[in-house]
Amino acid sequence: MHLSECPFCYPYLVENQQIILENEKAICLQLEEAQHLGNVLEGAGVIVTKAHRVSPFDLTDEEWLAIKDLLQKVKYLIDEKHEPSGYNIGWNSGEIAGQHIMHAHMHVLPRYSDEKMRGKGIRYIFKHPSNSRPGNV
Repeated sequence: MHLSECPFCYPYLVENQQIILENEKAICLQLEEAQHLGNVLEGAGVIVTKAHRVSPFDLTDEEWLAIKDLLQKVKYLIDEKHEPSGYNIGWNSGEIAGQHIMHAHMHVLPRYSDEKMRGKGIRYIFKHPSNSRPGNV
């Protein structure tokens, strides 16, 4: 993907993607349909840097602070609108780790007590026997 096609550098390239919050160094994006599905995606979004960075390991100190600022603000908005029971917050860094858009992005995933997968956190995939590496069973 060429930088001019990055959906986080150019958020308006993605239909129904909205900037929910922003500051000098970062933006919080949400797909419009994620607000209306009435399922576990309700309120979900990503926080990205305005500058193109491939990995969270590439972020500057100022970008980390900007992301933290938006995380606190978006949590407040999601809490007010959707009343989740908890959150998963995380990064996928590298293709093997599930990063499909090579622009560093923090997932903000509200969790709800009526979900079928409630209680299953980020570590679930690592603890699940079907995800063991060959020779490590």
